[in-house]
Amino acid sequence: MFEKVRALIFDMDGVLMDSEPVIKAAAIAGLKEFGVNAKIEDFEPFVGMGEDRFIGGVAEKHGVPYRPEMKKRVYEIYVDIVADELGIYEGIQEFLSEMKERGYVLALASSADKIKVEANLKVTGIPVSLFSTIICGEDVEKKKPFPDIYLYAARQIGVPPENCLVVEDAISGIKAAKAAGMQCIAVSSSFDRETLEKEGADLVVDNTVEIASILKKSVD
Repeated sequence: MFEKVRALIFDMDGVLMDSEPVIKAAAIAGLKEFGVNAKIEDFEPFVGMGEDRFIGGVAEKHGVPYRPEMKKRVYEIYVDIVADELGIYEGIQEFLSEMKERGYVLALASSADKIKVEANLKVTGIPVSLFSTIICGEDVEKKKPFPDIYLYAARQIGVPPENCLVVEDAISGIKAAKAAGMQCIAVSSSFDRETLEKEGADLVVDNTVEIASILKKSVD
């Protein structure tokens, strides 16, 4: 199924690290300062769309217009708590190193702002040097589910979309990958397997490191 894959493009949150609980906690705390009493389940429709929609969508759901200061405050809280709260999935660094050693081009494409991407990589100790390019939310105007971020990543690494495999956890990310003409493996960290399959993932796995054996079987 993945014989033609030359590049792996990773989403960040929910794929390389367990950061969704941290950003939700920061968003709930930050939005409360603006009169929004958000609940964890309020964020689900906006997962993977970047913090403007992640925060703004919930604020608007509660009848409060989104303001950029909301995201600024949420990120301030996030940076304060991320070192104590962020979890990296077991075996991720070894997995990424193995994929690079096998000859795959690695890229990171997250709808999150640069401040969050840098904080997450620093806390988890994932070397920036593993990635040929790192794309953040500020680098594209249209966020997921639009394909822009993945098409931009493909251009940056010089690999055609049909030779790129996206690793995602969110419905919006699957839609973005498929719209970009790329294959997509979904990790069932944020949504259940049935939902991810229904939304068009080519394959669903329970954790990212499973992909190593799947790709090995594709080339053997």
